[in-house]
Amino acid sequence: MEHWNFTLGSGFILIGILNDSFSPELICATVTVLYMLALASNGFLLLAITMDARLHVPMYLLLGQLSLMDLLFTSVVTPKAFVDYLLSENTISFGGCAFQMFLALTVGGAEDLLLAFMAYDRYVAICHPLNYMVLMRPRVCWLMVATSWVLASLSALGHTLYTMHFPFCMSQEISHLLCEIPPLLKLACADTSRHELMVYVTGVTFLLLPLSAIVSSYTLILLTVLHMPSNEGRRKALVTCSSHLTVVGMFYGAATFMYVLPSSLHSPKQDNIISVFYTIVTPALNPLIYSLRNKEVMGALRRVLGKHIL
Repeated sequence: MEHWNFTLGSGFILIGILNDSFSPELICATVTVLYMLALASNGFLLLAITMDARLHVPMYLLLGQLSLMDLLFTSVVTPKAFVDYLLSENTISFGGCAFQMFLALTVGGAEDLLLAFMAYDRYVAICHPLNYMVLMRPRVCWLMVATSWVLASLSALGHTLYTMHFPFCMSQEISHLLCEIPPLLKLACADTSRHELMVYVTGVTFLLLPLSAIVSSYTLILLTVLHMPSNEGRRKALVTCSSHLTVVGMFYGAATFMYVLPSSLHSPKQDNIISVFYTIVTPALNPLIYSLRNKEVMGALRRVLGKHIL
């Protein structure tokens, strides 16, 4: 079989959910609304955290980074998918595919690690409140943020280079919303079993270790909350933690399906739905989950927007 993409000039055809659904117009309109919602909600949350001095505390610094990651994640995928649908042009160059994969893996990996650091932040705030500003001082917070970005980018670079070095001869069509490792490996005409094992091991490491840290943190938090004498303190702690746990559940559920479950359990249609969920739906919902039940964030939004409007 002829190898067709040994050169960087060759490319792929993305067959995403907008091109492979029973009602592409409805799906396109829904995706557009969700993307606008993601831009607006994450943008406003970042604005409030940046402009309001009352939110210049570790918890909101990490939350601001989460909003930034969500903005980047959805912007790596959605605008291209939308333009491709409108122009009926679904091609992506070899280099563009590699770049999109690198960005998606970097932002997704950074968010994965950041969620674990956010769980640790809640653990310190609830279980060790007197030492909170020492254990979560600004230098520590920025170290957490830098660690998330650096480790994720290094892992993404390794996976991208190794995935794109394969010869692809099965087809030019990627049955997926974006360039990701599982659907691309299906197009390779070489033995990918070693790389699939590496993807699995990295997926387990990047997902299950942070998830274990999150579960441990919230187990300790729950034990502390149950012994709180104040009903108000208990309620406030549970509200804050429930928002984070909701986001964790959505993110880790989708990521585990894509990168931990065996490839035999995947189908193109399922993968497309899952990819829409974690690249478009989750970034739109995350800021709403964190802000709607948080009086401090809502108050900051009113103050910031009030100043700019008036």
